[in-house]
Amino acid sequence: MSGNFFSLIGAFLEWVIVPLLGICLLNCLFNMRLLMRVRPPTSTPGDRARLNLSVLVPARNEERRIRQCLASLIAQEPAASEIILLNDRSTDGTARIARELGFCEEPGSRLRLIQGQELPEGWVGKNWACHQLGQAANPESSHLLFTDADTIHGDGCLQGALDHSHATRADLLSIWPDQITGTWSEKLVIPLGYLLFMAFQPFPLLSLLQSRPERAARWGFSRSRLASMGAANGQFLLFRSAAYHTLGGHEALKDHLVEDIAFGRRVASRTGEGMRLINADGIGILKCRMYSGFEELWEGFSKNLRPVFEESTMGFLFFGFMVSSLFLLPFLALVLALPLSVGYGHELVLVSLKGVMLIIAMRLLLTLRFRTSWLGFAAHPFAMVLALLIAMNSWRLCRIKGVRWKGRVYTGTTRSSLD
Repeated sequence: MSGNFFSLIGAFLEWVIVPLLGICLLNCLFNMRLLMRVRPPTSTPGDRARLNLSVLVPARNEERRIRQCLASLIAQEPAASEIILLNDRSTDGTARIARELGFCEEPGSRLRLIQGQELPEGWVGKNWACHQLGQAANPESSHLLFTDADTIHGDGCLQGALDHSHATRADLLSIWPDQITGTWSEKLVIPLGYLLFMAFQPFPLLSLLQSRPERAARWGFSRSRLASMGAANGQFLLFRSAAYHTLGGHEALKDHLVEDIAFGRRVASRTGEGMRLINADGIGILKCRMYSGFEELWEGFSKNLRPVFEESTMGFLFFGFMVSSLFLLPFLALVLALPLSVGYGHELVLVSLKGVMLIIAMRLLLTLRFRTSWLGFAAHPFAMVLALLIAMNSWRLCRIKGVRWKGRVYTGTTRSSLD
């Protein structure tokens, strides 16, 4: 390869990629400071009344995970005022396990099991299930918690989350759990979510705007620009009931495949009106195993990655190019330049090393903070390649035949209204 090629790649790394990685590292450090860890309450359970909280769990064919989830919710002290499980037309033992744990279909029961209705046209399954749960919840509950059937709630999780919600005046509190990973594919891919979330989310700016909502209009932030700062994790979404209904509930996002991101954007878009989106660290009080094995992981992320960008194909392609350039190109350039380091490749080796060291610094900080797999840290380039393959598959499915999830097929992309 010619010296011009190495010079071009080296200049791109030196003047674009390395500075951007430096900014990502700084943003990561700020975000780690702002992403507060939710703590269990310090007072004893006897000091607390029953929580004015409806816990809402959608479940479709979750017999492998539902027992641990429900048992952990039932064991919470102080207890939630109600826990409602919606059996979303499961064909396995999900409902049977719930009944074994004391759930019944009697109206008004604290542990209530409801049977999901047939999925209407135009709805995504989870959103329809959550919509039914929202309608079934006690209208006098001050907060609604939507939590996934694969979560495990530690001692004091619900009280700690409510305390954090009150302290931060959150309209939506999204807690990021300790992600349990079992297989090699989970260990490689799932920690990348923390990298992208912490490197790119503008928590400092959003926090500044939330502290003085009038700044949003004064500084020229439209609702769409504010929405771009929002994100949330659907494994644990704690809403103020009034805010949930003001936002239009799940009906407003009925055809959105990534409803948690959409809710985060929806709340962030109303920052100028005083709404507050708070993301928090749940390490120590909340666990989740998203997927069990390569097949589930491939199918699950293929469902999500393209729809995150809604109708914006250019946004999806640009983000893919940016992520590849930032987090993969320095490694590729280093491998390419090392054999020729005595010639044209010498300068490319040095600038590639700068980029690699910045990536390693971010991965190390996040691995320690979120207790993710060291395999993902050590095999970062391979994790990136696998994630990019999943993203390409997600794009292919959305364009051609639709994505499949839990026996249902969803086609096309959606754009969520901010009204």
